[in-house]
Amino acid sequence: MSRRTPHPRRHSASGPADVPACPCGLGGTYEGCCGRFHRGAAAAPTAEALMRSRYSAFVRRDEGYLLRTWHPRTRPARVDLDPGTRWTGLEILGTADGTAFHTSGTVTFRASYRGGSLHERSRFERVDGAWVYVDGEFLDAESRAD
Repeated sequence: MSRRTPHPRRHSASGPADVPACPCGLGGTYEGCCGRFHRGAAAAPTAEALMRSRYSAFVRRDEGYLLRTWHPRTRPARVDLDPGTRWTGLEILGTADGTAFHTSGTVTFRASYRGGSLHERSRFERVDGAWVYVDGEFLDAESRAD
């Protein structure tokens, strides 16, 4: 079962002003959701939470967070973020392991952007207790990193 989670904005209960929703799509505000991971106030508790926070970092073009949450063994020197890419939604297609009781896990997802999507199975491991991205496998011809 897939969980599609595109939620670009959320209306504040206290009034008509829009409050930015977290790009990861869980329905909370950015500050209360992935923003706390990006700021370093908390660590992602599961591989899926890290995957969602990394998607949000791509949306927000937060190269520092992407590099900090990349396994030292596979981390590139820099991340090339295309300013023309407009991410439009994240769909978690499946997870295996990756909880507080595991040392590794996988998350299969589809990240949509204007003009296409990226379909990947990502591998995660714990390093010093924190989840980090190791690498990923593209799962169809439509997938490509922009």
